[in-house]
Amino acid sequence: MEIPPQEAPPEPGAGADADADGEEAPAEPGSPSGASSPADGRLKAAAKRVTFPSDEDIVSGAVEPKDPWRHAQNVTVEEVVSAYRQACQKLNCRQIPKLLRQLQEFTDLEQRIHCLDLKGEKLDYKACEALEEVFKRLQFRVVDLEQTNLDEDGASALFDMIEYYESATHLNISFNKHIGTRGWQAAAHMMRKTSCLQYLDARNTPLLDHSAPFVARALRIRSSLAVLHLENASLSGRPLMLLATALKMNMNLRELYLADNKLNGLQDSAQLGNLLKFNCSLQILDLRNNHVLDSGLAYICEGLKEQRKGLVTLVLWNNQLTHTGMAFVGMALPHTQSLETLNLGHNPIGNEGVRNLKNGLISNRSVLRLGLASTKLTCEGAVAMAEFIAESPRLLRLDLRENEIKTGGLMALSLALKVNHSLLRLDLDREPKKEPVKSFIETQKALLAEIQNGCKRNFVLVREREEKQQLQLSASMPEITVTEPQPLEESGDLPAIGSQNGAPSPGPGPDSDSDSDSDREEQEDQQDQQRDEGGTDQRSSAPCPALIPSADSLGPGDRSPPGSPSPPAEQRISVSSPGRGHKVFVVTRVESPPERPEPPVPPASVSSPPPSPPSPPASPPAQTVDTQDPESPEPQPEPAQAGQTLPNGLKPEFALTLPPEPRPGLEAKGGACSLEHGRQQAGGAASRGQSGGPAGHTVTLSFCSGWSVMS
Repeated sequence: MEIPPQEAPPEPGAGADADADGEEAPAEPGSPSGASSPADGRLKAAAKRVTFPSDEDIVSGAVEPKDPWRHAQNVTVEEVVSAYRQACQKLNCRQIPKLLRQLQEFTDLEQRIHCLDLKGEKLDYKACEALEEVFKRLQFRVVDLEQTNLDEDGASALFDMIEYYESATHLNISFNKHIGTRGWQAAAHMMRKTSCLQYLDARNTPLLDHSAPFVARALRIRSSLAVLHLENASLSGRPLMLLATALKMNMNLRELYLADNKLNGLQDSAQLGNLLKFNCSLQILDLRNNHVLDSGLAYICEGLKEQRKGLVTLVLWNNQLTHTGMAFVGMALPHTQSLETLNLGHNPIGNEGVRNLKNGLISNRSVLRLGLASTKLTCEGAVAMAEFIAESPRLLRLDLRENEIKTGGLMALSLALKVNHSLLRLDLDREPKKEPVKSFIETQKALLAEIQNGCKRNFVLVREREEKQQLQLSASMPEITVTEPQPLEESGDLPAIGSQNGAPSPGPGPDSDSDSDSDREEQEDQQDQQRDEGGTDQRSSAPCPALIPSADSLGPGDRSPPGSPSPPAEQRISVSSPGRGHKVFVVTRVESPPERPEPPVPPASVSSPPPSPPSPPASPPAQTVDTQDPESPEPQPEPAQAGQTLPNGLKPEFALTLPPEPRPGLEAKGGACSLEHGRQQAGGAASRGQSGGPAGHTVTLSFCSGWSVMS
């Protein structure tokens, strides 16, 4: 006897669960106390529970993904050739002799090989599958599959291999008209997933309405492509709309080639104008051999105005543009800041179009190359271009070939080149144009030669300018230091060479010609020896010995009497630059505030001292005089004995002519200066210095060794 469903006995444990549930759930306020209704009991009795195993029991095992390069480690050419031949035998397909010859020529298999050229070979599905044995072992920079008669199956297999093994950075699939939807879908997947693919050439490969969405989605979401060739790909209409919309958000693409796509002047040009408004990373846009027309050029120029940075090259070759369209270009050019190349060749622009273009070109500050070949120009248009050449300081190339430019136009261009120093190439027809006067033909030839010579002159000037810039970059920068004045006692790092050990150091005077490197090196060696022998206790606190210029070379404000005190708030600005060898050329400029009026100084009584040695010469200007403490002992010159030489290499007889020791004070360096510059010259310089005006700017020129100055 069957038991009714409502009276079915509960499962084991169901009653206990129900009781437990009943105990845990308190009765709601307001609900009738007592057991639940029979219907609720039957539902609870029929409820089932679902349990899951623990986490450790869910995953029974794991498999690591296959390494795509497990076959490419320490591979040899013989292994690659053998694997390819075995694959061809297994798939029962023909081996490609061109491929085998290239494989035999490969040497370095660890790096990307330059090119795998399969251009013109017919690749069916089986031939493409056999190529996997090559792609799984080798990587290439360029894989050329041009005109290989790919179908949907073969193209899908090849694109999947290139995506999986990252086989190429440059891929050429041009002239394959039967790729189909599945082939383009695989190509879009490859563009989206492959991070190494930078260049895709799909010329003469139709991208139709049902295939364009895949490519547009790949370019919008993620793509590493920098160069995309889609010439003659039937893009007019919906494919171009999808492509332009996707590229508005693409920041990686740099070059886009859309020639020979029959793009119209309405919808297609409007999409391109919107693309230029929003995309600032595109650098080259090639629209040659389309039907943009003047109406479409208006849309493109609206987008061109927004290109503050980005578009560098715009090619509008053969788009049926006239002088009306040149007005739009002339208004857009002053706003563009990145456009460097503008090609308007093979458009019936005419002289009026060039006049509309001229003012915009003059206002523009970025155009370097302008193409106006075969634009129906005559001498009038050439004169307008000559005005632009004369005004442009940066134009590099101008193409005016295939135009009727005769003697008048050539003369204007030649005159413009005489004031232009940037134009390096002016393309004109080599053969002179026919003239009613035969002598004008010779004039045209002469003008063409002048124009060519002007371009050559500019080229030489540019090259010289670049060489000068390179020399300036290679030379060390000058060191400029501003130092506050310090007491003479603190600047004891550079000893006074002229008064050490009582031995004067003869040096070339301002009128002497002995300024060669060898003479200075000998003097420095002698000075170094004297510093080593003199000890640290006899070092003076004077700066590096200076060659004092004559007072005639100083201005009226640069002459100061020897006894004038130095101002308390002076600043010294030193500029040093490397000289020949290890010498350093130092220029020191002492700046001081305006001088207070001082008592008059009596004029010098003697213009030049007598030639006798005992007479002490006059002291040089006060800014370059070495002063010493009167209480400090003054080193006395010792008489040289016969047969011995002085430390500086002079003859012993010269010591007998040394002047007597002057009194301590400002004239302590008088004897040294008289031997350094010659007694008569020093006396004359001193007399000229004493006759000068109040103390002003003092310029000190000195030649010292690099280590002594920089210390």
